[in-house]
Amino acid sequence: MRYFLEISYNGSTFHGWQFQPNVISVQETIENALKTILKEEIKIVGAGRTDTGVHAKYMCAHFDYNNKFELSQLKINLNSFLNQQIYIKDIYRVNDEVHARFSAISREYEYYISLAKDVFSYKTSHFIHQDLNIEKMNQAISIIKDYENFEAFSKSKTDVKTYLCNIIACSLIEKENILIFRIKANRFLRNMVRAIVGTILEVGLEKIPPEEIHSIIKSKDRSKAGLSMPPHALFLTKIEYPCNIKS
Repeated sequence: MRYFLEISYNGSTFHGWQFQPNVISVQETIENALKTILKEEIKIVGAGRTDTGVHAKYMCAHFDYNNKFELSQLKINLNSFLNQQIYIKDIYRVNDEVHARFSAISREYEYYISLAKDVFSYKTSHFIHQDLNIEKMNQAISIIKDYENFEAFSKSKTDVKTYLCNIIACSLIEKENILIFRIKANRFLRNMVRAIVGTILEVGLEKIPPEEIHSIIKSKDRSKAGLSMPPHALFLTKIEYPCNIKS
């Protein structure tokens, strides 16, 4: 039988979601907790992978387990066992063919940019002390939404079959002294969001004009785009699935 975990985590102390030897990952931490509680080796499959230091307000993972257990009690036990950096929001049964990664329709990320020095949010936002031209940044975003090939924003030397992504929505939201870059797509490449944010910030700082986004994307050259922004301000916020996945 297949089960879904809905998870949120603070990624600051983890080397990303995916298991890696000799370092602590979110995936391995949850698997160890499940093994302790269920007395069986449990492997979980995430909806994707977040890099070192990246957070998730909403991540999904599935695991298979055929013995009986109480769902609500497992949730309580997991949250008691795990430290404060990981929270299991929900556990529920899904159809056996549902896959946390491949059944996902879309994913959404947010990157937080602080426009004023804030002693409380500096660990989860990136402080920019210069003035930004928000209008030009929005122009750049409009250009990005017209494209599908994002090789210029992908981490170099990654093993991917395609650089095509369907950007469903992309916007800037201003909330007091915080600027939130929000992007939703069917899939993302490694480092893609942080590279896009770095490039848009160069537009906002008026280092490059918005129109240059066209040539950057068409070049398919990572060196033409902006710097990759630090991971601590990036959050995975939503994952969308078909409405009929629950068993």
